[in-house]
Amino acid sequence: MFIARFTERPYQDPDSGFFGNTGRPVQDLALSNGEYNAVLGGQLYNRYLDEWVTAEDVGFDGLMLNEHHSTPFCMGGAMNVEASILARITKRAKIVLLGNVLPIWDDPLWLAEQLAMIDMISGGRLVAGWVRGTGRESVAHNSPAPFNWERFQEAHDFIVKAWTTPGPFRWESEHYSYRYVNPWARPIQQPTPPMWVPGVMSRNTVKWAAEHRYPYVMLGGFALAKPCFDYYKEVAEQNEYEFGPQHVGFMFKVHLEATDELALETARKYVEGPGNIFLEGSRGIANPAVQNLPGLSDRKNLLPTREDRFLAASRGRTVSDGNGAKRAGPPLPNAQSFEAQIESSAIVAGTPKSVLPKIRRVLEELRPGHVMFWDGDGAMTHEDSMRSLKLWRDVIPAVREIADELDLPSSFEVDPKTNMRVGEPAATRV
Repeated sequence: MFIARFTERPYQDPDSGFFGNTGRPVQDLALSNGEYNAVLGGQLYNRYLDEWVTAEDVGFDGLMLNEHHSTPFCMGGAMNVEASILARITKRAKIVLLGNVLPIWDDPLWLAEQLAMIDMISGGRLVAGWVRGTGRESVAHNSPAPFNWERFQEAHDFIVKAWTTPGPFRWESEHYSYRYVNPWARPIQQPTPPMWVPGVMSRNTVKWAAEHRYPYVMLGGFALAKPCFDYYKEVAEQNEYEFGPQHVGFMFKVHLEATDELALETARKYVEGPGNIFLEGSRGIANPAVQNLPGLSDRKNLLPTREDRFLAASRGRTVSDGNGAKRAGPPLPNAQSFEAQIESSAIVAGTPKSVLPKIRRVLEELRPGHVMFWDGDGAMTHEDSMRSLKLWRDVIPAVREIADELDLPSSFEVDPKTNMRVGEPAATRV
C-alpha cells in the first residue's frame, strides 16, 4: 500500500472576516485579493513546507499537493513551485501532484519541462497527476470551457510524446501546434513518471483513466467511492484486463491526538476555515455561473449520488418574494454537520488506537492500493498539525499491516499497466 498525506494549504487569516466558525459565508470567486495579506501568506507557505518535511520524517510514502486558483481555501495556485521546493528539501517521499490542470495550459511544453525538472531534482520521485479543473480555473485563466475535455486529452498526449520521443519533432493538433519540440529536460523515470488521475464527479474522467490504466484517486466521499471503483472495474473488463487495488486510491480526513476528546475538538476545525465549496459542512457556497460553464462537465454523465448534491448546491433554494410567488434563492453552502461527518466517517478523529478500526473499515470495503490522509486543514493551526503528524509515526506501520493482511498492493508494487509485480520476471502475473 502507498500512504500519503494531503492538505489544501488554506489561507488562514483571522482578520479577514471569512475565517473561523463565525466568519461570513464565502461564495466561489466572489472575494477580492485586496483582502490578501502577502506577509501572512508567505508565513503560511513556509509553515506548510515545514509540515511536508515532517510528514516525510514520520514515514509517509507520499506528499500530495493539489492546485486551485483565485480562492482562499487552497493556496496551491502554482503547485509546481511548491513541488520544486519539496524536490530539493525532501529525500525519500514521492511528490504526488493531483493534479496539474491541463486545459488551462496554453503551452503544455512548458509544463512538460517543469515536471521533468521536478523529477530530476527529486531523483525520480515525481508522480504526475492530471485534472480538468473546475469552472474556477477556466474563469481565472480565461480558458475556453467548451473545449476543456479536448484540451485535456490533447495536452496529455502531447506531454507523453514530449517525454518519450527523442526530438526534434513537429506537433499539430486542434488546440496545440509546435514547429519544434525538443525539450532538453527529460524525466529520470522512463518512459514517463507515474501518472494518476484524481476526481470526484465525472464518469468521463473515470472511464478515461481506466482506458489508460492510470490509477484513479477518489477525493473523498465514502458512499461514492464504491460505485466509482465498480465503474472503473467495468471499463477494465471492457478493455480486457483485471482490475485490482493498484488501479485506485481513496482520500479521507483523519486527525490524530493523544485523547479522543482533543481529537474531536480539533477535528471540528476542518469545517471552520475558509469555505471550500467541495467540503461537507463547509460554509463555502457554489457559484452557479462558475459551476455551469458550457461544456465543462456533462451534467448527464456524473457519478452516482453526486448529481443531486452538486446541482442542488449550484441552484440554491426556492424562496418567496413576499407576494406568494416563488423564485430561486441564493445557492446553499454544503450543510452536512460536523457530527454527521463523524458518524459517517467522512471525518475520522481519535487516538492512534481508536482510529485504526475506522481506517480498517475503509480499506476492507473499498480495497484501495493507495490511501491519502487529509489532515491539518481548515482552521487547524501549525501546532494542531504537528501534534497529529508525530502520532502518525505509530499509525502508518499499523495501516501497512492491515493492507498487507488484505492484500492491497499499490501501483509501485503491481504495475497497473501490465498487472505484473514490479521487479519480477515478465511471466509473473497477478
